[in-house]
Amino acid sequence: MNAQASSLTAQPGVTASYGRSLLGRIGFLPALLILVIVGMSAVDPQFYGPINILNILRNAAFLTIIACGQALVIIGGGFDLSVGAVVALASVVTAKTMGVIAASFPGNDALIIAGGLAAGLGSGAAVGLVNGLCVARLKVSGFVVTLGTMSATAGVALMITSGIPVYGMPQSFVRDFGRAQFFGLPTAIYVALIVLLVMVFVQRRTLFGRYVYAIGGNTDAAIVSGVGTRRHLVGTYVLSGVLAALTGILLTAQVGSGQASFGGDRMMLQSIAAAVIGGVSLRGGVGRVEIVAVSALFLTILGNALNLLHIDSRLQPVFLGIIMVVAVALDELGRRRKLRV
Repeated sequence: MNAQASSLTAQPGVTASYGRSLLGRIGFLPALLILVIVGMSAVDPQFYGPINILNILRNAAFLTIIACGQALVIIGGGFDLSVGAVVALASVVTAKTMGVIAASFPGNDALIIAGGLAAGLGSGAAVGLVNGLCVARLKVSGFVVTLGTMSATAGVALMITSGIPVYGMPQSFVRDFGRAQFFGLPTAIYVALIVLLVMVFVQRRTLFGRYVYAIGGNTDAAIVSGVGTRRHLVGTYVLSGVLAALTGILLTAQVGSGQASFGGDRMMLQSIAAAVIGGVSLRGGVGRVEIVAVSALFLTILGNALNLLHIDSRLQPVFLGIIMVVAVALDELGRRRKLRV
């Protein structure tokens, strides 16, 4: 089976061609990034101030983590609309769990933090598992399944908190992790870099990564080649849920409270936008997480620039929507051009 799958992923349509087509579509991204940076540096000196740069990098780190999971799902031919709700659920579950453990084992910060992290990441994995099983086993559309779990997950997060922020976490978790800086950079940036490196390794060096490309590129061919499509599809959704939960935990540590208002539709839309603008094809089988990270940085800088220019917050989603439409249109035009050739 491994030999057959390796043969499948070695086909031009799965490995070599996705790299070429990807580079063709994302050539405009670095140019846009440089253009925005140079333009804002000339317009507003606050843009390149140390505090603003740290804020940009921190927010880009959050978006990168969640977008990496979203990208993997889309590459596999799926869709995950529940990531924003998972961020909120993981936040409140982590904070609540830490509060409960702290009441039973006061002063044992290591146990409290470990229990809270396990519960938060576990909640994300659970939502991802439900999504994956419904898609892989029941053959339900990923869009419909994750739309439902998004609503249910957000509702559970609100039920747990009644809309009130949850406190009671150890100060060491907030002070020494969430708000700490190493070599002048927030913890979230290092976590995002680790996640990105792991995801690059998974995509390039593991059978799981190759199989996900194969499944997204041609599911029938992957099945014929002996690839276990069901468990690999489930794996993409579980990983997406875990990474969304990790984002929620990092936000909780930074703010110092668990909140059901974290994530939401905005983070979900931004994660999809980062993936699409970063060259991930909505048809599956194409995309690289390192380019998605660049796209996340671009979107974060763009949002920051719009804020500095005092653009009405109600208009900002318009810019995001236009960029997404352009990216999808370029993807479709590139596909049609390739078919003509």
